[in-house]
Amino acid sequence: MPALCSLAVSPSGRLAAVGARLAWSGETMADLGDNVTIPEFSCLLQMDPYLKPYEKDFRRRYELLQKQLFLLEEAEGGFDQFTRSYNTFGVQRRPDNSLYFKEWAPAAEALFLTGDFNGWDKFSHRYTKKEFGKWELILPPKHDNSPAVDHNSKLKVVVHTKEGQRLYRISPWAKYVTREEKAVIYDWVHWDPPQPYFHIHPRPRKPTSLRIYESHVGIGSPEGKIASYNNFTTNVLPRIKDLGYNCIQLMAIMEHAYYASFGYQITSFFAASSRYGTPDELKQLIDVAHSMGIMVLLDVVHSHASKNAEDGLNRFDGSDSCFFHSPPRGVHSLWDSRLFNYSSWEVLRFLLSNLRWWMEEYHFDGFRFDGVTSMLYHHHGIGTGFTGDYSEYFGLQVDEDSLVYLMLANHILHTLYPDCITVAEDVSGMPALCRKVEEGGLGFDYRLAMAVPDKWIQILKELKDEDWNIGNIVHTLTNRRYGEKCIAYAESHDQALVGDKSLAFWLMDKEMYTNMSSLIPMTAIIDRGMQLHKMIRLITHGLGGEGYLNFMGNEFGHPEWLDFPREGNNQSYHYARRQFNLVDMDHLRYCQLYAFDRDMNRTEDKYGWLAAPPAFVSARHEEDKVIVFDRSNVLFIFNFHPSKSFQDYRVAVEAPGKYKIKLDSDAAQYGGHGRLDHNTEFFTQPEPFNGRSNSIQVYIPCRTAIVLANEEIDYCY
Repeated sequence: MPALCSLAVSPSGRLAAVGARLAWSGETMADLGDNVTIPEFSCLLQMDPYLKPYEKDFRRRYELLQKQLFLLEEAEGGFDQFTRSYNTFGVQRRPDNSLYFKEWAPAAEALFLTGDFNGWDKFSHRYTKKEFGKWELILPPKHDNSPAVDHNSKLKVVVHTKEGQRLYRISPWAKYVTREEKAVIYDWVHWDPPQPYFHIHPRPRKPTSLRIYESHVGIGSPEGKIASYNNFTTNVLPRIKDLGYNCIQLMAIMEHAYYASFGYQITSFFAASSRYGTPDELKQLIDVAHSMGIMVLLDVVHSHASKNAEDGLNRFDGSDSCFFHSPPRGVHSLWDSRLFNYSSWEVLRFLLSNLRWWMEEYHFDGFRFDGVTSMLYHHHGIGTGFTGDYSEYFGLQVDEDSLVYLMLANHILHTLYPDCITVAEDVSGMPALCRKVEEGGLGFDYRLAMAVPDKWIQILKELKDEDWNIGNIVHTLTNRRYGEKCIAYAESHDQALVGDKSLAFWLMDKEMYTNMSSLIPMTAIIDRGMQLHKMIRLITHGLGGEGYLNFMGNEFGHPEWLDFPREGNNQSYHYARRQFNLVDMDHLRYCQLYAFDRDMNRTEDKYGWLAAPPAFVSARHEEDKVIVFDRSNVLFIFNFHPSKSFQDYRVAVEAPGKYKIKLDSDAAQYGGHGRLDHNTEFFTQPEPFNGRSNSIQVYIPCRTAIVLANEEIDYCY
């Protein structure tokens, strides 16, 4: 092989050498995939034969993935080292206490380092220009052999552009950034504590039934202020454990300059938000969660980035591209943010290393990928209504650069961390999104069932109770791709934001301020709201997916909406908090909703319906407003009728035997009317009914949900 193919050069040089070797051998990059087959594609087609006409698209995507893996192996020695680039970029302390700085700024004319360490001299410490847009600087230790830059001291990269501009930038790899009170711009702070936090507890194993508590650290207190990591560890984690959730999805952790963006306009991708505390305090939060057997997912934003330049990625090297596509492709018109160039080698290095960083440094257990729909399509979902026609998911409208990035990210994460969980926020319904990469899928474990909360809000806004379309509710809750796991939820943070209302507020509105005391009789509005709040959550939990999600506070019917401090509300924190104190007041009915949510999760934990195949729906009676289904040998009965109760109502069951009530929304401790006797034993009759082999007769009060289990079945799952 000629010398031009030698791998004894820089990684980017190796990448060029790979292309040169292919050219020398008469191959092209396209030839790499000519003989590639998707190892388990037949499994995908067996699951959905209607994907057969799009086999060529699946093959091309899989070939593009294989090319990336090939190039990573040849140019970087494999993805393991490539995804640890946070150990070489930014700032690194070497064993001799010298500091090594490295940046990628291809359009820059010169780079300098300034900060507290050199009295903010803008020219004394110049980076050396390397190949392929890389810049390096080494600072020897001080005379006392301590590092030249002290822990907790400020730094800036000074970028000189070809146009003669001098720009002050934060390193894209900065691991800690802070903002002084009343300041506008964030500062890069060197984080190198003398006694860093070390995790004590191992990661929990991936649960078969995933019950997610979606959380925001900053609003995790009743007080009108930004709450801390320590507050979450001390006060919120025990509640999550008590409620029976086994996974936390942490929002707004990646640093974002604008608090009111809810954490979705990221400025520093490797920095845990300093507004809640230090990196070590976040590590402790995750470690304590692990000690409770709770997994922690990061809400990761790789779909776009803030347009901030002085404390963000935008125009880092002075150009309008660098990490992003040049405009107009590199700008999201609705979000007013920048869009990554996923075909760039250095962007792949940055984003994949970012995932690895959160897994390795903080011990997160996986990710909820935000904005996946925007990533998958060139149109970003803007002005596009997805009908489910398969032609919408293939062809030129698909951004295969970002699609292959997601395949690559999932492949690497699941290879390195077999118990890692990845969740996709996609509204389009992309087929095979949650099938293995080896089948031609994108490799996610779960997708969010985003149509479900929209349906509940629509029903509560537009329909009288007697006009609820029972068949349509069942259809919405069961309309998902077979073999691709969904996270069902009745409401998330989206529904709580200002301009919308939580389910509890839609149901009970202003009466929540005056009539939630259990010392007075329930008004008709509170009665209706309490009962439907429980029923909506239980039917979503039981029928809607293979996982369940709840946004913090909504489990107990948190009043009002969510609104972060901003100019439009005079920078108020009044609505940027969760009033957990309401649950602790025994005379308020919030604790009754809390108790139901807790027992709903505990019942699922015992019987495992989320881990079971989809439910068999045996009844969806429009006039009676009754829904009956069984899943995991557990029988669910819902009577949504506002006034009619039914005696000796026949319902279908498959397994014969004796059934007893295990969860009853009408129980007095949950704010119900206590109309059911939990000592009643229901014996099946060998009378086939509604597609099942047996049936039982039950009393179902109006606006009541019941879960029954067969006493003769071992439910160890």
